[in-house]
Amino acid sequence: MEEMIDVSSRASKIEYAIRDVVVPAIELESKGHDIIRLNIGDPLAYEGISTPPHMISAFKDALDMQENGYGPSYGIPELRHAISISESSKGWICNDDDVYVTHGVTEALQIIFAAFLNEGDIVLAPGPHYPPYMAYPQMYGANTVEYRLKSSDGWKIDLADISSKMNSNVRLLVLINPNNPTGNVATVEEIDALIKIANEWPQCTIIADEIYDGLDFSGNMVSAASRSNKTPVIVLNGVSKVYFAPGWRVGYLAIHDPKNVLSLVRDGIERLLRSRLCASTPAQYGFLAGLNGDKSWLKNHRLTIKNRLDYCIERISQIDGLDCEPPGAAFYLFVKITKPNLSMDDKNFVLDLLHKKHVLVVHGSGFSPEFGNGHFRMVCLPKIEILDIAFNRISEFLSD
Repeated sequence: MEEMIDVSSRASKIEYAIRDVVVPAIELESKGHDIIRLNIGDPLAYEGISTPPHMISAFKDALDMQENGYGPSYGIPELRHAISISESSKGWICNDDDVYVTHGVTEALQIIFAAFLNEGDIVLAPGPHYPPYMAYPQMYGANTVEYRLKSSDGWKIDLADISSKMNSNVRLLVLINPNNPTGNVATVEEIDALIKIANEWPQCTIIADEIYDGLDFSGNMVSAASRSNKTPVIVLNGVSKVYFAPGWRVGYLAIHDPKNVLSLVRDGIERLLRSRLCASTPAQYGFLAGLNGDKSWLKNHRLTIKNRLDYCIERISQIDGLDCEPPGAAFYLFVKITKPNLSMDDKNFVLDLLHKKHVLVVHGSGFSPEFGNGHFRMVCLPKIEILDIAFNRISEFLSD
């Protein structure tokens, strides 16, 4: 037998729970089983929620005009300007040069981590959280430490836990708001308190991941950048969730630097962006149309999602063995498994549910081994008729 070629340790340790659970689902589908997929936050995978036609037309027009070559590394100027106006409307001064367009928010994270992190540095992120916050820092010799979100109190931020874990090695303090996977929306008071903690550490920058800000149903959504007058804040957002075009892979990072302390980091970010060329040029024109065009369509999309979200909360409340803190935003539910014999191994729960009832959700420990264990995440995006079938199967599974 030939000797196996070694894989790098950084690649072998990467986990992405949302898509990892798809592997056994695909195997079941290949055998003829119909799977109800409630695992991934892709609105376009479900009926009734689609990308606005004027954005698609702008994408197509860009192709027709041959606007599909390499673009500027930091984003096309028109889009950077539109984003700066959008961010400024949220209460902070954002200039065009503060905006950098990326290949989705995921690439923005990779760029930020590469520009900030060295061996031994720490990223302090909420638990539970979007998986790349745990997976990517290790690629740069850094480590992610989780601060607690209060599972029995609407997933509010545990500010005391943040304070206890802050030290000089924490380079990035992450605020995912609205939160994925819990759907919690931080209050102004929570954001101000978090910023106050960060102010005590001069090498700390806040990452404000606000990709779901337009799907806030709580009325509490506030831009973190608008609240900081000292600590720098890097805002993340994009076209995928609120403009319903996830496959276009266009996001951005916008830098709020009130004390001008990020000049070296900016230089690093710009070097990294130049080295990878650019984000998709025609997709940027599509995003531009979304920012500059009519937004009345969003009302119906929001209403559809809210109706489906409310339906899910009602059904969960009727199922013995499940509990869920009502989310204030986005289209996720982070559901607690209340039967001790099932909650001890939430991944096994998810795989059993998949194989026995053909419903696919994501194990909560995939979003945080410590703070997500004993839960599962599901989306509310399918039509209510499909959600009804899914919940009937989940109820039967728990009864069995």
